[in-house]
Amino acid sequence: MSFKVAIIGRPNVGKSTLFNRLAGRKLALVDDTPGVTRDRRIHPAKLYDLAFEVIDTAGFEDAPAASLPGRMRAQTEIAIGEADLIFFLVDAKAGLMPDDRTFAEVVRRSGKPVVLVANKAEARGSQGGFLESWELGLGEPVPISAEHGQGLPDLREAVIATLGEARALGEDDEAEGEAASEVLIGEDVVDPDAEPAYDETKPLRIAVVGRPNAGKSTLINALIGEERLLTGPEAGITRDSISVDWDWKGRRIKLFDTAGMRRKAKVQEKLEKLSVADGLRAIRFAEIVVIVLDATIPFEKQDLQIADLIVREGRAPVIAFNKWDLIDEPQRVLAELREKTERLLPQVRGIQAVPVSAETGRGLDRLMEAIVRTHRVWNSRVSTGKLNRWLEGILAHHPPPAVAGRRLKIKYVTQAKTRPPGFVVSCSRPDAVPQSYLRYLTNNLRDAFDMPGVPIRMALRTSENPFAGRAKKRT
Repeated sequence: MSFKVAIIGRPNVGKSTLFNRLAGRKLALVDDTPGVTRDRRIHPAKLYDLAFEVIDTAGFEDAPAASLPGRMRAQTEIAIGEADLIFFLVDAKAGLMPDDRTFAEVVRRSGKPVVLVANKAEARGSQGGFLESWELGLGEPVPISAEHGQGLPDLREAVIATLGEARALGEDDEAEGEAASEVLIGEDVVDPDAEPAYDETKPLRIAVVGRPNAGKSTLINALIGEERLLTGPEAGITRDSISVDWDWKGRRIKLFDTAGMRRKAKVQEKLEKLSVADGLRAIRFAEIVVIVLDATIPFEKQDLQIADLIVREGRAPVIAFNKWDLIDEPQRVLAELREKTERLLPQVRGIQAVPVSAETGRGLDRLMEAIVRTHRVWNSRVSTGKLNRWLEGILAHHPPPAVAGRRLKIKYVTQAKTRPPGFVVSCSRPDAVPQSYLRYLTNNLRDAFDMPGVPIRMALRTSENPFAGRAKKRT
């Protein structure tokens, strides 16, 4: 990226709306409620021919440092320090507020180049607020409408005038390289007999999910070694799904922090519904999903529903028993938790479960090793020859049952997909195969080819009978 832009302003002036407009996608949650955004979010952006990185920030509020608004302000100040250019947003419709003047002084003291942006300029009566914004002393305001995309050509000209043409019109080779390195999800198996080696260098996408206040943001901060995400004792701090780029032992990893997911019946507010929907979208785009459980109150009903959702989506789950530093008898509790894991999550038998403490940093290396092991299994491929030799032994030991007086015939099995492993079983009457026998095949296949802890898809197919529908000829 040629440069980095931070969008700064008091709450509810339209920062996230402008962020989405520049990013070209609806990434940040937008609502009429002030203070929706809490964490800072970074994403590649384009403004016509200008390519850069844009940072969405929480609304600037004057509050004590220990409070939640105070911690949000600290995150915004970090964004100001990282940025090469600042978009200072004011609400032209509402006019200048005392906080606008206070935070304009903060931005001025930072010494960073500033473009003053008067948002909501399409509204009736916005001319007065636009003219007021001259009082901030940050230069000529640029009237725009982030919601409707008006005024963006003027914003482009202001960026070039502030940074200079050489800096603003820099090449964007890095963005192209990043786009080309995306990992496909749900890859087809091309060579039926090849068993490719696992690629340790491929980028990895990990989503961190769980109930509110389980310690998801704290865990990500502990992994990357910096206070990147907003944390605190309050439940439900995270609202947006925030992606964080990280390098672990030379491997590129993208971590997704998600909002805490409560039971559906308890989710009433529109904003929480948007947050949960954003978290579900992060699960669908991830490869590994770390389910963070509070070790002091694990396996609530909601935890099991989250795990079941991940399995149905075909993602690879890993369990992190967080807050392990609060457990008095770790050996006994760990044995109980492992027993409960096997009993309550039979659909992913052998799932990796690691005790960690995000507060002290204990167990984080073991968690990452468990993630890589699970990802290796999720990408595993078994040759058709091995599968059918295994099938012969299974059919000899426990043949399929007779249904309606007719014996079911299973002919062969082959792997059609990876990520997650998907198998196709050719049989005489797919609709008649009992679910219990399908589970028997799945569990035996999991044990025989060492595929613990990942969802396995088993599809039944029948080969077409070339003589079906023909009347029998008399001889």
